[in-house]
Parts: sequence; structure tokens; C-alpha cells
Amino acid sequence: MRVLLVEDDHDIADTLRVSLEGDGHNVDMIDDGESAETMARNGAYDVIVLDRMLPRKNGVSIVRDLRREGVATPVLILSALHDEDQRIEGLDAGANDYLGKPFSTRELLARVKALWHGRDLAAMQTKLTVGDLDMDLLARTVHRDGKKIDLQPREFRLLEYLMRNAGETVTRKMLLENVWDYHFDPQTNVIDVHISRLRSKIDREFGVTMLHTVRGSGYRLEA
Repeated sequence: MRVLLVEDDHDIADTLRVSLEGDGHNVDMIDDGESAETMARNGAYDVIVLDRMLPRKNGVSIVRDLRREGVATPVLILSALHDEDQRIEGLDAGANDYLGKPFSTRELLARVKALWHGRDLAAMQTKLTVGDLDMDLLARTVHRDGKKIDLQPREFRLLEYLMRNAGETVTRKMLLENVWDYHFDPQTNVIDVHISRLRSKIDREFGVTMLHTVRGSGYRLEA
């Protein structure tokens, strides 16, 4: 596996590089945000390990811009800033995982492998269809009844999970674990906010509701 490691603390970077290479990965290392974004955009990387606080451009902005440009390489953000709001910000920008500092190299290696394996499984299916709603996972596009729908990275990931489980009720806990990749208070309103935004985009203009709230249980997408 080819890994892009972006970390401006050279001691941490050297330690992570040795661990990743010791685990059999090929590692390219860079220490500033703008150069990292260029490498991520042009390089064929399997996983990007990205520090949040970087010179010239921060990690969250990098991820957000890469996703807007259609770069789907899995990203693990590393940061000493890891309270709930900061994790949500990073994940909403399009990061696949978020690891707070300090961390063990064993955990980082395990998360990198999980992102790699998840990418390979997702690549087995490139298009999803539910009724007149179509998602192209490679082009990162969504259409309903032939009309293109623009989604933010987290909205795209949320809709993908709902489409993969079409016709079934998905709970808030399932969404937190599979869309946001971590566990926190199930009473948080982050799910409600994103469901509301998604519903306004895929349902409001089309007359027929596809995204339903199952009172007391969760949500269900169905044609």
C-alpha cells in the first residue's frame, strides 16, 4: 500500500514513517499543506495520513478541497484538537477517520489498514440505484429523475449508507458508527441536521418522499 504521510513535526513523522514502512507500506512524506494537497491530487495513494495543523494550509481545508475535486482517497486526520465539535468538523469535511493525539502507533496502523480494506470493498460496487435516485461512487455524483443533486461530502456518505440499506430502518447508532466512524452521545443533533439537509435536496423538488423518519427508531430510504 502507498501512503502519503503529512506531518510537520519531524520527530513524529519519522516515527510514523518507520512504523508504516515496517508494516510493509511505501511512504511518501511531506510537511506542509499546499505541497501535500498537490501530491494528494496527483499521486496514486491508497491512504493519506494527514495532520490537522500544518504550515501554509490546514488539514481540514485540504480534505474539503480534495473532495470537491473528486479525489476519493481515504484520509485519516491526526490532531491534538479532538473534542466532539472538532472531530465532526474534520469528518464533515470528508475525512474518513479522525485520530486524536497522543495515540499509539499500533492503533494508527490498524486504522490505516481498515481504511485500505474499506476502500477495496467499496470499489466492488460503483453505482447504487433506489427508484429514480442514482449514485455513481466513482464520479461522486447523484441524480434523481435525471436531475443532478449537489451534496457535501458528509451528505454524500450519509446517502450512500442509506442507499446501501434501502428499505431497511437504520438507527441513529448505526449512522454514528458507519457514517461518522465513531461513538458519541446518541442525543447529539448532528444526525438530525444532516438528515434535514439531505431530505431538502433529494425530496423537496420531486413530489414523492423517499427519505422517511421512523419514529422512535431511525430513518429509512425507499422508493
